[in-house]
Amino acid sequence: MKTAQGQPSFRPAPSRRPGRSHSRFAEAAGGVAKAGGLAELRGRLAEAEETLRAIRGGEVDAVMVAGQQGPQVFTLQGAEHAYRELIESMNEGALTLTADAVILYANQRFATMVKGPLEQVIGSSLRRFLAAEDRATLRPLLRRADKSGAKIHVLLHAGDGSKMPVQISIRPLAKNRFNRATIGMVVTDMTEARRTAEQLRALTHRVVQAQEAERGRVALELHDNITQLLCATHFCSQALADKIAARDRPLKTEAIKLREMLGKTAEEVERISRNLRPSVLHQLGLVAALRDTGTEFARRTGVAVKLTCGRLTARLSADTELTLYRILQEALNNVEKHARARHVTVRLRQRTFVQLAINDDGIGFDPEQHAARRKEKVGLGLLSMRERAAYVGGALTVKSAPGAGTKIEVLIPWPPPATAAA
Repeated sequence: MKTAQGQPSFRPAPSRRPGRSHSRFAEAAGGVAKAGGLAELRGRLAEAEETLRAIRGGEVDAVMVAGQQGPQVFTLQGAEHAYRELIESMNEGALTLTADAVILYANQRFATMVKGPLEQVIGSSLRRFLAAEDRATLRPLLRRADKSGAKIHVLLHAGDGSKMPVQISIRPLAKNRFNRATIGMVVTDMTEARRTAEQLRALTHRVVQAQEAERGRVALELHDNITQLLCATHFCSQALADKIAARDRPLKTEAIKLREMLGKTAEEVERISRNLRPSVLHQLGLVAALRDTGTEFARRTGVAVKLTCGRLTARLSADTELTLYRILQEALNNVEKHARARHVTVRLRQRTFVQLAINDDGIGFDPEQHAARRKEKVGLGLLSMRERAAYVGGALTVKSAPGAGTKIEVLIPWPPPATAAA
C-alpha cells in the first residue's frame, strides 16, 4: 500500500515470538491506489489506525518498509514493558528513525516537545519539525550515522508555531539480520541551558563594565595625582641639580640621574594611565587608538608592528571600539610575554562585517591545550577575549601551531543586528 504523501502505513503481521498467540508486523508501501471505492479506503484507514494503536501499545515487534531496494524489516527491539517504561519516563525525547528520517518510534516527551499528537508524529518525517537550514545540516549526519555518532544543535518547530532550541544526539542502533539502517536519537531541550548561558554572558559583561569603570577611576587617580606629583618632583630635582656647583661633579651627576629616573617614572605612569583609560580612543576613534598602541608597543619592545586600516564608513559603537582595542592590547601583551616574535601585522577593515586580524611570527602554541596545563598564563586569556567579542555579536578565532606563529581574527557584524533590523 502507498499513501498520497509517500508516508509509510502499517499492517499487522503474524508474530514469530514463542509463547505469544500472535504479534503484529507493520508493512509500509508507497501511495494509495487510484482505483478502489470509499469502503476500501475506510478499511485501510481503520487498519492503519489499529496498527498505530498496536505500535503505541507495544504489541508490534517489527515494521516492514517497502523502498527502492525492496522491502526492509525494522525490528522494534526493546518494546518490552520495562524498556518502554524507561523510555517514556525520560525527560528527553527519544526517537527511532529510518535512514531517510522517517520516525518509526517516538516517546511521549518528544510529542510534547513538538506539541502534536503522538499518533501523528509516528510515521512522519523528522524533517517536518526542522527549518530548511537545519535539514541541510542534518542530512549528511544521517548518512554517516551508521559509522559514528554525532551531535547537532537545531531549532525544533512545534505545531503551534513556537521554536525550541534542542540538542540532537545521533547514534546508530545495533544491526542484525532483521534490522537495517535504523538510527536512534535523543532530543534534549536546551532552553534552560541557553537561558543560563545568556545570563552568564550578561554577568560577564557586567564584570567587564565594572573593570572598565575601575580602570577609569585608577587612570584618573594616576593622571591627576601621581603624575603631577612626579612632575613636580622632577622639576625640583632639576632645580636642585642646577644649584649644585660644577666643581662638586659626583653630587651633580647623582642629581641628574635622579632627575632622569623621575622623568622615566612619570612617563611610565602616564603610559599605564593611557592603557587603563584610552583617551585617544574616545577622542580620535579606533584607528588612531590602534596606531598609537602599535607605535608605543614597537618603541618599547623593539618588535616591528605593521598596521593596515581600511576606510571606515562610519564610527563604530563605543562597545565595539573598546572591544577591538582591548583585544589588540591583550594580543600584543601575549606577543611580548610569550611569542618571541619579531614582526606583528595588524589589519582592520570594514565590509558587511568589521574584521580585526592580528598575526605574529612567534613560536606559536596549541590552542586546544587547556590553560591549566600550560606552563605560561596569558593575561585575560582567550576565553575573556572571546567573551568580549561575543557580547558585541562577534566571534573570535585563534589559529596557531608550535613554531608557526599565531593568528587572532575577530569578526563583528556591521551594521549591528539591532541597527540592521531597525
